Amino acid sequence: MTKLKLPPEVAEYFPYASVRPRQDQFIKTVFDAVESRRSVLIEGSNGLGKTISAISACLPTAVEKDLKILYVARTHRQHDRVIEELRAVFKKHHVSGISLRGRNQMCLNNLAAKNAFDAKSLMEACELLKAKGRCPYHKTPEEQNYEYLQLQQQIAARPYTASDIQKVCRRRGVCSYELVKAALSDVKVVALSYLYVFDPVIRAAFLKNLDSHLQKTILIVDEAHNLPETAIDIASSSLSLFVIKQAELEAKKYENKEIEDFANFFRKEIEKMTENISREQIISPESIIEIIQNQGSIANPRDFFEQLNEVGSSIRRNLLAEGKNPRSYIHGMSEFLLRWLDTLGDDSFIHVASSYITRERLKTAKLEIVALDPSKVTSPVFSFTYSNIVMSGTLQPLEAYARITRLPENTVQCVVPSPFPKEHILSLVCCGVSTAMEKRTPAMYQTIIERINEVVQNTPANTGIFTASFEVLNSLIAEGLEAALDKPLFHEYRGMSSKTNEKIVAGFKACGEGDGAVFLGVQGGRTSEGVDFPGNQMNSVIIVGVPYAEPTPRVKAQINYYDECFPKLGREYGYVLPAMKKASQAAGRPVRTLEDRGAIIFLDYRFSTNYCRNFLPSWVSNHMKVLQPGSNILAQEIHKFFNP
Repeated sequence: MTKLKLPPEVAEYFPYASVRPRQDQFIKTVFDAVESRRSVLIEGSNGLGKTISAISACLPTAVEKDLKILYVARTHRQHDRVIEELRAVFKKHHVSGISLRGRNQMCLNNLAAKNAFDAKSLMEACELLKAKGRCPYHKTPEEQNYEYLQLQQQIAARPYTASDIQKVCRRRGVCSYELVKAALSDVKVVALSYLYVFDPVIRAAFLKNLDSHLQKTILIVDEAHNLPETAIDIASSSLSLFVIKQAELEAKKYENKEIEDFANFFRKEIEKMTENISREQIISPESIIEIIQNQGSIANPRDFFEQLNEVGSSIRRNLLAEGKNPRSYIHGMSEFLLRWLDTLGDDSFIHVASSYITRERLKTAKLEIVALDPSKVTSPVFSFTYSNIVMSGTLQPLEAYARITRLPENTVQCVVPSPFPKEHILSLVCCGVSTAMEKRTPAMYQTIIERINEVVQNTPANTGIFTASFEVLNSLIAEGLEAALDKPLFHEYRGMSSKTNEKIVAGFKACGEGDGAVFLGVQGGRTSEGVDFPGNQMNSVIIVGVPYAEPTPRVKAQINYYDECFPKLGREYGYVLPAMKKASQAAGRPVRTLEDRGAIIFLDYRFSTNYCRNFLPSWVSNHMKVLQPGSNILAQEIHKFFNP
């Protein structure tokens, strides 16, 4: 820790007596950018204290200019962390804050939650129950007595997590979702998920409740390396054969012969189209419309799809009135088909037909609208806010990120050096091993298992292994990884539920207090990015292979699209960067605090090339040591590091 050297305006809010190494540089960079109404794209490694740094650097301008601070992050844990830091700030300066969750997580009415299929249907169920006076938690304006208004003011006066608010509301018999909505306009800092800000439909409703505009907000995007992929997901959609079949049955139930016949015909046409597709195929979007017009005898598809939409909406309203789940497959099908029309002729989308196997081992198919341009989602936000703080531990090269998300041209770009003492990090690359497709042989997997064992045997407690894919993970298990280890093995599997994953991770972490264990997961999975392993919870991490995406038609389309936008950089932006971000995130798991000592081992010679190293965070690549093929060389390095 170093003595406090911060701009005086920030020192008013920063709650701690000292700063971590490099933390003052991070804070000053953000403060200067926000003060001059500019955005900042900033990389800072684990252990830097990015959350409190960003908040305290933004607060002086937010308070002076009467701006809101929106802090977006992926998980509820990250949202609550913002509130924890605000509570520390509150002791110096009274700043209010709320961690916001969706209606489905905040609703206290079991009847509404039981009858809801998704966020939209829960909203409709909620509105219906309120209208019929069947929600004991809802308070009409007439019922909002002095006690209720006092509670609203209390929530808006200091930092509260969503779960804290729920507890208070359950005790008082008040709707926690409505109370938060009512308090939002008086709150200074809101911690929330990406969707509230970047999904245009959700954003419009949220800003209305916030009683503000983007121009009056400072946006902090945490773990921003996830944003391009999230933006693509927001702008993409799909329609499965299952949904079309259910729409057909729904139409039959409601005796709508026209829609029943259309769904039956449309399903059979998609089945025919996908019969000989092994995985996926990019199709002409016009061909689907021509089939609907010619074979389906529908002269004006848009009018017909809008008719479907009206029928679906009517069904949903009727189901709600009967107190049933307001799900309409006709409505879902119509939404997709209208979107299909809206994306015709737009080269930032591709239209895909794909076949796949369900969990029940049945072959089925779907149509997809796949977005290729994340900036179509991010730019409308970044260009209107007062200022954006876009931060993560893995953003390099910054110029590429700024271009892909279309940040404002005057955005400040900064990489803050790592605060970790270099003797606390061991970064190694092993040559002689690789998971490149042509190298995946039983002999190669045996060599990889030997190298893994060298690390595990010389690591004090826990070792994490993150592979390039589930195929590599399963091959290591098939080739005898578990039998070769002398420590317990915990591993992910495809389709694992989040609850099961949490249980396995907790079991693995607990082994850090004893002789240790091994965790086997995939790069880009929930454990390799969303979980911290300080201290003995993970002393060493092994990165097995470069997690390049399978070169599917959509991946190739992404590369080609970026090549059009950024000549000669398509492969780098659409293929290499996403893979290296996953590897970098996994590499950072064992080093979370300044006291941690972590060994990072890359089991793939490709990480030793200048090309790949350029995409790794500097704190990993700067002191990287390349080991030539050979037994026990790795064991010696690991032993020496943990036994200096």
